[in-house]
Amino acid sequence: MSKTAGQTASPRLKVVSAGLTDVGRKRNHNEDSFLIDEELQLYVVADGMGGHAGGGTASRIAVETIDKELRRARESRDNPFISTSNLQDALIPEALRTAVEKACLAIYTAAQEDSRLSGMGTTVISLVVKDDQAFFAHVGDSRAYLIRGELIQQISEDHSLVNEQIKAGMITPEEAKHSRYKNIITRSVGFEEEVQVDVMGVISEPGDVFLLCSDGLANMLEDKEIHELVLQTSRFQDVPQKLIDLANERGGDDNITVIVVQVQA
Repeated sequence: MSKTAGQTASPRLKVVSAGLTDVGRKRNHNEDSFLIDEELQLYVVADGMGGHAGGGTASRIAVETIDKELRRARESRDNPFISTSNLQDALIPEALRTAVEKACLAIYTAAQEDSRLSGMGTTVISLVVKDDQAFFAHVGDSRAYLIRGELIQQISEDHSLVNEQIKAGMITPEEAKHSRYKNIITRSVGFEEEVQVDVMGVISEPGDVFLLCSDGLANMLEDKEIHELVLQTSRFQDVPQKLIDLANERGGDDNITVIVVQVQA
């Protein structure tokens, strides 16, 4: 949906990124979209649903609307991209939330106007990096991970039926992997007129890697395998392809989309 690789500099930190999407082995069309906007340091993965026409349309509207709304916000009087010294005072989380809400309304409206798109929606995982701060907005089961040295941590929480069952103690994480309900999400962007958006922020350190992906990757690979592959790949730009190749080797049950973003000193 945009450039697939690049780098941008902040006064203290440089950000390098790469992204790729793949149809996988079982589907005949790709309903995922992704966006890399180096100027804003904005990164988005959206996994659409709603059939051949609907899913791809929903994910495309999502990434385009989020980009457009954040560019508009940057030009406004209350520019959220002005640097702040701490996370609590940052305006980017609210700007991200608003952008995802606008995407939700845009998708819902498009579906009302065209019966072929009825019932479409999409997941969204989005990231904005600003100096040493990283902000996320999230709906659905596409994921954000932080890889820091020997650590990999899922930053987003899946809005999915199996995750609700895990939290309620009804099933184990291992059982969730094989559940017939693992593709049912409890929140999506555009299926209804409004959606609740999760936002969060973290302080980043030089060397951190943020990884955004659709469930076509997360369902095929263990977290520790993702971690190992990121650390072992000599050229950072090759990471998305290596991850996609491994997911396809495992069966490639779904469309697979990956963006990796590294913060460098």
